[in-house]
Amino acid sequence: MGEQLDPFSVSNLPDFISSQKIGRPVNLEGQSNRGHPFSGLKKRGQSSRSWVKIDQDGNSAVLELDKATIMKRCSLPSRDLRLLDPLFIYPSSILGRERAIVVSLEKIRCIITAEEVILMNARDASVVQYQSELCKRLQSNQHLNLIDDLPFEFKALELVLELSCLSLDAQVNELEMEVYPVLDELATNISTLNLEHVRRLKGRLLTLTQKVQKVCDEIEHLMDDDDDMAEMYLTEKKERAEAHASEDLGDNIGEDYDSSGIVSKSAPVSPVGSTSGTFGKLQRAFSSIVGSHRSLLSSSSSGDNIDQLEMLLEAYFVVVDNTLSKLSSLKEYIDDTEDLINIKLGNVQNQLIQFQLLLTAATFVAAIFAAVTAIFGMNLQDSVFQNPTTFQYVLLITGVGCGLLYFGFVLYFKHKKVFPL
Repeated sequence: MGEQLDPFSVSNLPDFISSQKIGRPVNLEGQSNRGHPFSGLKKRGQSSRSWVKIDQDGNSAVLELDKATIMKRCSLPSRDLRLLDPLFIYPSSILGRERAIVVSLEKIRCIITAEEVILMNARDASVVQYQSELCKRLQSNQHLNLIDDLPFEFKALELVLELSCLSLDAQVNELEMEVYPVLDELATNISTLNLEHVRRLKGRLLTLTQKVQKVCDEIEHLMDDDDDMAEMYLTEKKERAEAHASEDLGDNIGEDYDSSGIVSKSAPVSPVGSTSGTFGKLQRAFSSIVGSHRSLLSSSSSGDNIDQLEMLLEAYFVVVDNTLSKLSSLKEYIDDTEDLINIKLGNVQNQLIQFQLLLTAATFVAAIFAAVTAIFGMNLQDSVFQNPTTFQYVLLITGVGCGLLYFGFVLYFKHKKVFPL
């Protein structure tokens, strides 16, 4: 009896399957996919975008980075990167993280670290101005060997605040130059065209006020929270981490040296070995003292730098608050103009009501005169109708009576102050 073949053996499988390892995903072309079975497809949200990197020397370079690379490079969560997405509209925000500062003010969206600025590459005038101005300032400081107390991240943040404040102030000035003439014209000539123009300007004013208010609130929130301001001092945290790393390296070397000098209890104690052990203990004690001293110095310098950042934010908070005051004054002027227009419209309405009262009184008097003439126009048998001149006296007396009645109505309206004297 012949050997029975196993239907599930590798030799009985088709060629394009048996050539691959069993259990590995296979595509339609007979080639295995290493890793994910859909590795040929690009993951959603992982597409590369163009970024501009500006280092501390003022050198700029264009990079193609995806979302995961940015997150790993700057230690940022994915929700912070949504603030930099140009497809979404988010309010102005300044976020301090462990190794970066995420800034989204006006049209400038960037990530500031202790060593570089990663800027969204765009053709907007604000972005181009920020890139050129930051490179110019950094290069000029380097060429002139100027000593600046501000660290790199604060220089970049200051320029963002400066350009944003200038942009908002320019928009407010442009709106003022457009609003005041229209309001003056509306005060003298109330028309539908002018009212529609003022309505559009008021919508722009409301949008601009919300933007300025959000920037003002964001700066005020940072000034009120000392922890957030301390978190934004990236250079100090980087230097502190490097100092701790060097101290840990020295401690590890000292421990290795001490472990090499350990001898067994049964062996005779050598004076050299005891000396080395004592030296290691002294070294560890000295390093701990130096480390505590450095931590105290860093904490005190952190407090000074928090005050320095607070003064920086306070300077631009005053600028933004001044811009907000301009918008408030402009809104008050619009409200005053609307009140004036309402007063004028109310006055016109009162005049129409007065004219309507006069017409109503005249109609009442005319109705009395018509009633008298209608009575005498009937076919009645009376001696009055025999004399033709009698009807003329009736008309004269009725007309004089109606005139006196109408004049009495006018005097009554003036007495009740319905009409101005």
